[in-house]
Amino acid sequence: MITGQLDEVAVEVDGHVAVITLNRPEKLNAVTPAMSKELTRLAHACNDDDAVRAVVITGAGERAFCAGSDIRTLDDYATPWEFRNRVDYCDALRELRKPIIAAINGYAFGGGVETAMICDIRLASDTAQLAASEIKLGWIGGGGMSAFLAHSAGPSNAAMMLLTGDPIDAATAKAWGLVSEVHPRADLLDRARQLAAVIASRPPIAAQTAKANLRAAFTMPFDDAMRYERDLQTICFATDDAAEGRAAFAEKRTGRFTGR
Repeated sequence: MITGQLDEVAVEVDGHVAVITLNRPEKLNAVTPAMSKELTRLAHACNDDDAVRAVVITGAGERAFCAGSDIRTLDDYATPWEFRNRVDYCDALRELRKPIIAAINGYAFGGGVETAMICDIRLASDTAQLAASEIKLGWIGGGGMSAFLAHSAGPSNAAMMLLTGDPIDAATAKAWGLVSEVHPRADLLDRARQLAAVIASRPPIAAQTAKANLRAAFTMPFDDAMRYERDLQTICFATDDAAEGRAAFAEKRTGRFTGR
């Protein structure tokens, strides 16, 4: 069973779903170096635990999902090179092979937007606000901000966020394609858990392969992406779960998938 080792990052596993909660509500869930290390550990733990098939990430409290890095800790890096090679929470979440859902329950600023954008599916509360806020402090995002926004919101909308640093509301984020659904804050986490449970009920190898294939689709030329997809399909087709899926279909029953 996966357990937390730091109060500021809570984790709960229910069935096949792990819920990771950034737990510094008094600081808008801003991430410290210690929290980065814990998120890295939890990402590896989720990857290694076959019982975990989907992950939800959210923020504690009523105000924020994540306000990015704790600005007060950035001067602790002795040199720019040390800062460049720090343990980064965005890198940790990108390492997760399991599908991830972001439940954006409030402010998602700076690295908080990057954290959300790393997730495969993003749900937002009607009180959420998203901002690429780093420019206001003299730098830019380093966890994939520009690439994620350009892919999801388009170049003009991405430029508006990156060059102003001003927040957009949840309705705008949905219209721009940054989030899939907007819900009342009280309903958000339940909806994220429900969606994660649906994904967790699917054959886990196929779900992880679909995630890997989707990422490749953004980075490969079209013909290469098609060949890669066909190879991944063949790998999935050879699994016990695929055989079980065919048998369940023929027998008109629900499949029992084991990740083999």
